[in-house]
Amino acid sequence: MADLKYGVNVYVLNEDQEWNNLGTGQVSSTYDEQFQGMSLLVRSDSDGSVILRSQIPPDRPYRKHEETLIVWYEAENHGLVLNFQDPAGCQDIWKEICQVQGKDPSVQITQNISDEPEEDFDEMSVIGNTVVLPDCELNTLDQIANIVNSVLASPIRRERLALILKNEAYIQKLLQLFHTCENLENTEGLYRLHEIIKGILSLNKSCLFEIMFSDECIMDVVGCLEYDPALDQPKRHRDFLTNDAKFKEVIPITNSELRQKIHQTYRVQYIHDILLPVPSIFEDNFLSTLTTFILSNKAEIVSMLQKDHKFLYEVFAQLKDETTHDDRRCELLIFFKELCSFSQALQPQSKDALLETLTQLGILPVLKIIMIRDDLQVRSAAAVICAYLVEYSPSRIREFIISESQVCKDSDLFINVIIKQMICDTDPELGGAVHLMVVLHTLLDPRNMLTTPEKSERSEFLHFFYKHCMHKFTAPLLAATSEHNCEEDDIVGYDKNKNCPNNNQTAQLLALILELLTFCIQHHTYYIRNYILNKDLLRKALILTNSKHTHLILCALRFMRRMISLNDEIYNNYIIKGNHFEPVVNALLDNGTRYNMLNSAILELFEYIRVENIKSLVSHIVEKFYNTLESIEYVQTFKGLKIKYEKERDRQSQIQKNLHSVLQNMVVCTGTIEEMELKEEICFMEDAEEAVMPPLEDDDEFIETKRTQEGEAVMPPLEDDDEFMETKRTQEGEAVMLPLEDDDEFMETKRTQEHEDKVDSPKRTSSGDFKFSSSYSACAAIGTGSPSGSSVVRLVDHPDDEEEKQEDKEDETSPKKKPRPSS
Repeated sequence: MADLKYGVNVYVLNEDQEWNNLGTGQVSSTYDEQFQGMSLLVRSDSDGSVILRSQIPPDRPYRKHEETLIVWYEAENHGLVLNFQDPAGCQDIWKEICQVQGKDPSVQITQNISDEPEEDFDEMSVIGNTVVLPDCELNTLDQIANIVNSVLASPIRRERLALILKNEAYIQKLLQLFHTCENLENTEGLYRLHEIIKGILSLNKSCLFEIMFSDECIMDVVGCLEYDPALDQPKRHRDFLTNDAKFKEVIPITNSELRQKIHQTYRVQYIHDILLPVPSIFEDNFLSTLTTFILSNKAEIVSMLQKDHKFLYEVFAQLKDETTHDDRRCELLIFFKELCSFSQALQPQSKDALLETLTQLGILPVLKIIMIRDDLQVRSAAAVICAYLVEYSPSRIREFIISESQVCKDSDLFINVIIKQMICDTDPELGGAVHLMVVLHTLLDPRNMLTTPEKSERSEFLHFFYKHCMHKFTAPLLAATSEHNCEEDDIVGYDKNKNCPNNNQTAQLLALILELLTFCIQHHTYYIRNYILNKDLLRKALILTNSKHTHLILCALRFMRRMISLNDEIYNNYIIKGNHFEPVVNALLDNGTRYNMLNSAILELFEYIRVENIKSLVSHIVEKFYNTLESIEYVQTFKGLKIKYEKERDRQSQIQKNLHSVLQNMVVCTGTIEEMELKEEICFMEDAEEAVMPPLEDDDEFIETKRTQEGEAVMPPLEDDDEFMETKRTQEGEAVMLPLEDDDEFMETKRTQEHEDKVDSPKRTSSGDFKFSSSYSACAAIGTGSPSGSSVVRLVDHPDDEEEKQEDKEDETSPKKKPRPSS
């Protein structure tokens, strides 16, 4: 490693305790006859004279500082510093020093230097950050390249190098050397200049970009970047920029500053995209200032054009003119597309101002006219412009769309024109449809809709869309899944011969539609829910599970999965009643044992239902499909569903048992021995009464029952021509209301608070048993008492004393503890 030379700056500590720069040269470690040992020798770059000759004794303390400095003291107050231009050179010389002193090169200090002043080493960082460039000459290009590359790792040294390059007109000198090397065909010099210019660009300093990208310098910068050492032959980028790249003015630009800015921006963008390497993932900030420089230029161009109202007015006038040739119209649209692209660099306030200007000039009606033209390139450019405008201000576009509904038919609405262009896209890959789908997604996203106390943009626009546009959007889906559903929702220009979901282009279109519908389920709540239920949209979507395109089947599954994720019982009941799990199960079985995305998606859907324990769906799946799915054992999903189902069934059964037990206990606790005996007698008498009761006559005569107990009244029959309802109120205000019908005979029974019960038909209790209160039921007589306080209907007469005793017992019983009906 001896005699290897590295560029350094040499500093010495003078008597005033200040560090002086002795000069720039090449250092090497070599055997010195004078010292009879190894020494450090530095020769000047300018004239080859010796700047420094220093012996390396075995006991002298050396210190390596910040990867590029080696510091030592040869005597008190006589410190020396070698500031290396390349960290690799510093490491090599440090290894030589450590080898002479018998030290490990991994150490930072070779000897104890604790007695040295700390402030001396504090100043080393200042020295280390000093940058000195040699004279700009052919023989110093290697050194210049090393310095430029060495400073990139140190932010402070990058700043100082940039300051030198700017103040000393160093870039202009380097570009003069470029012409010299090119004239001399000095290939090595051209390679070094390529490395230097690329390194200066990597400094990422806007002050240097202003110099390098000026009209005087930019083409020479491009020339330096042509000579990449990695290429066998240099690329002729200057020829392309000069001869091939032509600036076409759709409308003559009279502003020379604007024209110059456009040329500069194009060339700088070319350098950024073509001549400089793509930054890696570890270089997020690589050339960030260059990107900012380009965006700043674009913003200036847009501002200048926006202020020139005469220019924009002329462009719009030609676009609106029906006599304008399609080629000319395409050029104007491409110009507008570039203008919208440049406006991405504007601040939000400037974007709003630009959109306001374009709106006043009539950009939206012009786009609607252009989007229905036959020229594919024109339609494509119009779609891109539309996407930019919607991205800028979706609320303003929505306002325009709604205002159209007052004067236009549904088919002529701007949003329906967009839908039509999406559906009728002739591109096999549906590139235009994808672009327009993004536009629709932005317009339908409630998260960018404004809500004020005076107006709710969300409700207004969604109501408008589902009324005027949704049937247009879903027309291809309905057409592909039914032969008749799409007749009235036909889209002009849509090829019905491509309705088959197995057609590749149709499958891609249906996938786009399902993706947006899935988004609507998440964000449009009852709007999309009503539409799905009315159109039975899930059933039609699941028909697509028969398609040969797996990606389309997955879209249909995502549509259903998003619906289930809302855990909305209306959706759940719709799925159950429509038996919509059947096509999903069939798709799983048809997929067989293949472990693919389709298999995973279906299993995840069932697993979600199991984990969330959606009871109605769990019960439906187990009862309907468990016998089919129980053989799938490589996942525990279906067994888990069965376990959930059985636990819920056991829980419901236990609830029924507990309720039945409570009712039985209430009956037992509220009855007395005497009452039970009385009830048994009543049951016996009722059975006897039922045995001798005559049937009703055919001529609609009725039986009048005379009740003598407690003054029960005999009510005369009402006339046939009386259509009314007579209400007899009891002591507590109860009423028995019987409808009167023509030619019907009836019996009205008067009920008292203490002795009588209403005559009702059997009712089912909450436990599922029938509740009887008719006087013809013996079991009902046993379970008398109701929450309303009605008592047992007496069928036999009792002595007065027994009756009074019975009344006393009933008076002592609170309403809450009267006997309840039992099964």
